Amino acid sequence: MVEDREQGTALDPKYDANGLITAVASHAGTGELLMLAHMNAEALAKTMATGEAWFFSRSRNRLWKKGESSGHVLTVREMRIDCDQDALWLIVDPAGPACHTGEPSCFYRRLEGGRLART
Repeated sequence: MVEDREQGTALDPKYDANGLITAVASHAGTGELLMLAHMNAEALAKTMATGEAWFFSRSRNRLWKKGESSGHVLTVREMRIDCDQDALWLIVDPAGPACHTGEPSCFYRRLEGGRLART
C-alpha cells in the first residue's frame, strides 16, 4: 500500500525496472555531495551489513564496493530513504577522494555558459 511505503516504518525500497535504486553519498563532516551511484537489493543488504558502501555498476554489470581497488572506502554513518523509497542518501566518512578521478567529489565541475568549469 502506498501509504505504508510513504509514511510507515518498514523498509520497502521501490526498485526500478532494472532492479536498481539511486543512491547519493554526502560527506558526514562537511555535507558536501560526493557521488551518485545505484544499488540493487544485494548492494543495499551488504551496505547495511558491513557499514561500508556497496553499489551496482551498470556499465560493468556487477556489484562493487566503493574503494575496493583504491582503498577509498565510504564508511556509512547514516542511511536515509526518501518518502516513496526510490532513492537513498548515504551520509559517509570517506577514506580519501570519492571520485575515481582523484577529486574529493564527483561533482567537481560546474556548468558555465554551456561549458564545464572546475569548482
